[in-house]
Amino acid sequence: MSPHPRTPGLLEPASLHGDASDVTSEGAAWLASAGTYPQDTLARWADRPAAPLVLPCGTAFDVVNTTALFGRALLDRLWGEGPGSGPVATHRGRTLLFVAPGTAHRLPALLRWEEWGAGRGAVPPLLCHGTGDAVTVPPLTPAPAATAPAGPGSRWVVAPDTRRPWLPGPEVLLWACVRAVRSATRTAPRASISPGPDQGAKVYDVSRRR
Repeated sequence: MSPHPRTPGLLEPASLHGDASDVTSEGAAWLASAGTYPQDTLARWADRPAAPLVLPCGTAFDVVNTTALFGRALLDRLWGEGPGSGPVATHRGRTLLFVAPGTAHRLPALLRWEEWGAGRGAVPPLLCHGTGDAVTVPPLTPAPAATAPAGPGSRWVVAPDTRRPWLPGPEVLLWACVRAVRSATRTAPRASISPGPDQGAKVYDVSRRR
């Protein structure tokens, strides 16, 4: 299994330094479209652009929720070897990948079918949020450092920038999960002393995202 061929040079990692990408007005409109009353959502954001908001899944997007470590491995595969990703956020130390509607139902079934869901060398447990679920999305703009809460908060790693962002489906996520697990088994763990919360974090150039 392989994803759509990627554009050469798609991955351009850079040091994050704790910053987050701002959501464009088109990206905000897409996020708001997930709710029943998009204009009310946009109005609340206009009043409090640095506040997170809870949005329902299943219509505009589903969300695959992973540990930070496995989420980073998935992004490395998606951007380094695959077609890139849709919007990606972190929330309370977890990685949230925004994916095509229906992925939350289909991906666990594919993992079981391909026998990657249990036993040695299995994909770590994923929380898949679809119809009937809701997730907390980060603010449209990052809060000022002086007012930001201590500890893991919410921020965008790949911010929404269009009214119709490309979202990976279950087959692409399955491919990335399998590649991430295989890569982890070939890589010996490295010892580190007091790593920072964003050590090794990357940002991704979405200008050439499919």
